[in-house]
Amino acid sequence: MQHNRGQWQSTAGFILAAAGSAIGLGNIWRFPYVAGTNGGAAFVFLYLVCVLLICLPYLFCELAMGRHTKKNPVGAVLALRGKSPWTLVGALGVLTGVCILSYYGVIAGWAFGYIFKSFLAPALSLGEFSANSMVSVPLFALFILFTILVVVRGVEKGIEKAARVLMPMLLVLMLLLIVRGLTLPGAWKGVEFLIKPDFSVVTTATVLAALGQAFFSLSLGMGAMITYGSYLPKSANLQTSGTYVALFDTGIALLAGFMIFPALFALGGNPSSGPPLIFEVLPTVFAQMTLGSVVAAVFFVLLSIAALTSTVSLLEVPVSYFVDDRKWSRKKSVWVVGAAAFALGLPAALEPSSESLRSISLMGATGYLSVMDLIWGNISLAVGAMLLCIFTGWVWGYLKAGAELQEGGGMSEGTVKIWGVFIRFICPLFIFLVLLSLFPFGSRLLAAIGLG
Repeated sequence: MQHNRGQWQSTAGFILAAAGSAIGLGNIWRFPYVAGTNGGAAFVFLYLVCVLLICLPYLFCELAMGRHTKKNPVGAVLALRGKSPWTLVGALGVLTGVCILSYYGVIAGWAFGYIFKSFLAPALSLGEFSANSMVSVPLFALFILFTILVVVRGVEKGIEKAARVLMPMLLVLMLLLIVRGLTLPGAWKGVEFLIKPDFSVVTTATVLAALGQAFFSLSLGMGAMITYGSYLPKSANLQTSGTYVALFDTGIALLAGFMIFPALFALGGNPSSGPPLIFEVLPTVFAQMTLGSVVAAVFFVLLSIAALTSTVSLLEVPVSYFVDDRKWSRKKSVWVVGAAAFALGLPAALEPSSESLRSISLMGATGYLSVMDLIWGNISLAVGAMLLCIFTGWVWGYLKAGAELQEGGGMSEGTVKIWGVFIRFICPLFIFLVLLSLFPFGSRLLAAIGLG
């Protein structure tokens, strides 16, 4: 069956698709509010350090596993280790993809709906908008359908083709909004907020928040990059390709900051508004601009594009498993997984209009959507990434993985040795600290030893 698998037509196509997978709501919705609540520029600096020292080495590990085995996360672990408990790590990645897609599609549906809301009902709050299940459920269904229609066409005709159109479009729209924001009087305060660090605000919690954000924004820990790496030819340079993906992703997150904060400061918004920043605070900022409805609509088109390039990779991970290991057709796999994600996400779409769904709580997360995000978007990703680090460094062996990274004119032997130290010791330790900080007892423990 291996000859039937898709393959990227070009390295550029892979980089755009993989960057698209990484660029999503994490960069444009989550990054600005996490940066805003963690002191701006100092957080941004720590975020960049985390991408370079922890996320990039780990990204190479997923790409090497994928290309070496030409498999999805489950198939890759099976190919390298045979039947063993390690297969569960691959299975966790596949399951995580479906579960994140289920609630991510709901938020993506809101973003898509906001394009029209900007013109039809600009004064409507997110609470009122999302509580109308006759609006939020069809929007969620529509977004899952968009995702299905891209993935069902396959790697070259679907994912790569869509990325080649959507990614440049995303960039152009962002630059337009940045220029618009910078022309507002008082915008420079927002620029300073992002580029003049005040390290006195930094605590260990800030470092962990930066590492957590870097990790989640790069789509690491669920095997998306194993799956995308499996479609790469041996001639591709994994070190260069992986570095470009990380650069693209980080660049978009920074651009999101420059798109949001200058306008926010110029028009008196609060940078530490938290999660409502994009859906609640920004529309009021846009409303004060000339042609505010148009600016708002452009922004939410952009947010929808970023979300779609991510939902595509979230769907592709489980689909590749059913195509490779269960020998299903791509069409059947896409529709079955898409339907499962929709069923699983339905409570998240209905949550704003249901008191019982809003009252679900776990470890400080309240509401079905927040609990799902805590379990799958935080804990599961960190567990998966930590175990895949250990698997690559110690079970498969960093030298064998390094040999894959050297193919196609990639890493030098010296770099492989340094990478081996990171993948075996440094990355698992830091990912473990992020994981620990997610649990109440863990954050208390970190605080007790001076790391909280």
